[in-house]
Amino acid sequence: MKPVAIGTRHRYSIATGPEHTAEAFGNAGVPVVGTPALIGFLETAADRCLKPFYEQKEGSVGTLVEIVHLAPAPKNATIEARAELIAIDGRRHRFAVEAFHGDTPLMKGIHERVVVDLERFLARLAGAGKT
Repeated sequence: MKPVAIGTRHRYSIATGPEHTAEAFGNAGVPVVGTPALIGFLETAADRCLKPFYEQKEGSVGTLVEIVHLAPAPKNATIEARAELIAIDGRRHRFAVEAFHGDTPLMKGIHERVVVDLERFLARLAGAGKT
């Protein structure tokens, strides 16, 4: 991985749809943007923060999510997920993350990603099901 500075940031915006609602994740009668979707948006923001620094065949995987869900967002909302790199420990990268609907904070917390060789990582996964 190329050197990346503490404080590097990325913002990711997405117009949500029915597939992002709590209902779509099995919470019937709750037509708001679901917690799993919001966490996914935060992970995307953090991964895209690192993406310009990956070497050939590298990517990152999420290893930790510590999130507080602060407020709901209506279905079909535009969400902005923000990630700021706050610590690096070898291949492990820690981010402060936040999600917003307009000026309304929806989530905040910490997310960690580990940089991996994607070919090796996926090869291990393919071999894991064999006994």
